Amino acid sequence: MKDFSVSMALVDYIPVICFAIAAVILMRDLYDKMSKGAFALFATGTIDITCAGALKATYKLLYAAGVCDFEALNAMFFPMQSIGFLLAGIGVLAMLCHKQTKNSAFVVVPPVFSGTFVFVGLMIVGLGLMDAVLCILAAKIKKPWFIAFFILSFVCSLCMGYLSSQNFAEAAMNWIAEGVNVVGQGALLLGAVLLHKNGLSEFKLRNGETA
Repeated sequence: MKDFSVSMALVDYIPVICFAIAAVILMRDLYDKMSKGAFALFATGTIDITCAGALKATYKLLYAAGVCDFEALNAMFFPMQSIGFLLAGIGVLAMLCHKQTKNSAFVVVPPVFSGTFVFVGLMIVGLGLMDAVLCILAAKIKKPWFIAFFILSFVCSLCMGYLSSQNFAEAAMNWIAEGVNVVGQGALLLGAVLLHKNGLSEFKLRNGETA
């Protein structure tokens, strides 16, 4: 028996919305800096992450409202989100390290994964890559203090990795995880908004430049 409430489920949508808004801002600002392949990876990854979070929150809402225990929505969360973060991370890393032309292709053949711990690891690696590239972009536009928001976002993702190993049938653990997730995705959103307002969309990124 899981100790979910309707209010808890509704709060779970907040980090999903924050991440989705941040992703849209970043996609708009980085579109002309990415090849079609890199942008496709980044867009696919962020959409995958958003869907995974929304489905998990919907699972909690259905359970808390007494509609049903739609376990499939819960079980697919880690595979969807971890692969999404990995794709998004590879996409932004390719933007810096791979010569970006509109006709270039960047193909990734996804391996087969098993085990929750592996998914958590991939999620952390993917978000780490994404936050690292955003830190580099913050430094390039001469706003190094923005880096703090992306570091906070990554630290919260590490905390979420640890919390994922705990017993989520307890309400207290769910509230803690939701609080950490809200802070992490809120920091990512704030960092993306600040980058946008300080000219990220107009910033010219030279191909292959990483420093």
